[in-house]
Amino acid sequence: MYQIIQKRNIFLTISSILVVLSIVFLAIWGLNYGIDFSGGSLLELKFANNRPAVSDVQNALNDLDLGSLMVQPVDDDALILRFQNTSEEKHQEIVSRLHKLVSEDVSDSTGEEENKATSSEEVVSEVSIETKNNFEELRYDSVGPTIGAELKRKSLLAIIIVLIAIVVYVAWAFRKVSKPIESWKYGIVANIALFHDVLITLGVFAILGRFFGVEINAAFIAAILTVLGYSVNDTIVVFDRIRENLPKSDNDFEETINISVNQSITRSINTSVTTLIVLLSILFFGGGTIKDFILALSVGVFVGTYSSIFLASPILVLWEKIGKK
Repeated sequence: MYQIIQKRNIFLTISSILVVLSIVFLAIWGLNYGIDFSGGSLLELKFANNRPAVSDVQNALNDLDLGSLMVQPVDDDALILRFQNTSEEKHQEIVSRLHKLVSEDVSDSTGEEENKATSSEEVVSEVSIETKNNFEELRYDSVGPTIGAELKRKSLLAIIIVLIAIVVYVAWAFRKVSKPIESWKYGIVANIALFHDVLITLGVFAILGRFFGVEINAAFIAAILTVLGYSVNDTIVVFDRIRENLPKSDNDFEETINISVNQSITRSINTSVTTLIVLLSILFFGGGTIKDFILALSVGVFVGTYSSIFLASPILVLWEKIGKK
């Protein structure tokens, strides 16, 4: 049997360090908010042939007054353009200029063939066929700053409501287990574990945003809410085993908790590993538009599994010992 609860100081120290580092990263770098929160426009394009250079795209759009234009290469054949919120007319102007830019590249690349061609009409026809579908517009999103601020507020409200609902539900579900600690404390501990999971996930994305440009968007909030549900489910499984064992156990509270965790650990790890295998498969082989969402889920599931086993139950024991003093 693993002495998990007996070694709780190690796990509590690890969690404390990770939480403190996450707070530091968030304070120093913050989160890299996407257009869903900060407002602006996003245009994603997939090129059929040669993708133009970032500098060429910036030069082609330089005089359109797009604010802080950012051009981000994606994979080998796509670009994501981020700029200030703009009109549909300007959106179409951007697309038109990019078509012209790519058409010029194609024309240059066919220069040798043009010299060999017997008819200029054949060359024009050939080039027009190549440039007609020189890129595909995968998505165009435009969000005003007012909508972004409202989305921030509603996202925070949704998370707060979820946390309150978890405390109420767990307190009710464990109402018959009031010794040696009150049932509502299980709900508080579950929320502490969730706070731990969310904060570390945010810390990871602060690092990713600072060094890799990963953005926080509406899909990220959906991932966080999913992580909250997954993590609390994992925690409740362990707590439920504690609830079953407490009335019939002759051991003290600490040993009963340790037995319960050991009875649940295999199930928790197996479930999380299978979940992570699916998530990582999507992360590495799925589309680029959902990678940030899947990455947030992967980090959250991993950290949530850790907290369910090595944080939530040790905090219960710690709380019980403090209550005796």
